[in-house]
Amino acid sequence: MDPKTLRLFYEPRDRLRLTIGTERSYPTVKPVWAAPLSRPGRYLVLLDGKGEEITMIANPKEALPPESWAAVQEELRRRYLTATVTAVLHAKVEFGATYWSVETDRGRRDFVTQNLQENALWLSDHHLLLLDVDGNRFEIPDLRALDSTSQRYIAAIL
Repeated sequence: MDPKTLRLFYEPRDRLRLTIGTERSYPTVKPVWAAPLSRPGRYLVLLDGKGEEITMIANPKEALPPESWAAVQEELRRRYLTATVTAVLHAKVEFGATYWSVETDRGRRDFVTQNLQENALWLSDHHLLLLDVDGNRFEIPDLRALDSTSQRYIAAIL
């Protein structure tokens, strides 16, 4: 499928749609990164309303028409959260997965991380970035700024 024939747009305002040339139309489309952690920005998958793959696009920034790429970027911003953690409310490890409940600048969030050796990235001695199983990013700019309970949870897990 030629990405230049894809037209992604919002109709109504909050629903991303796709038309492929004059052949086909999808009233609901979800863009997802095929490899958000290992190859960010490289492979984009478009899913229909049932979660079935429509197509995969390599290098979507270059491959898609500019208006379609802008619509995809907006949808991806909504889908892939980057939040600043202000408190760790609870954290536990079960079967290799870490379950987190945190307070962020965007409200309370619950998420799961796996393989913390790869998905807990120390950006400096006190700056931590956690990547969840869905590719969302949770940033702790300064561990020292967190309350003592939050610091204990992080120290126990990492």
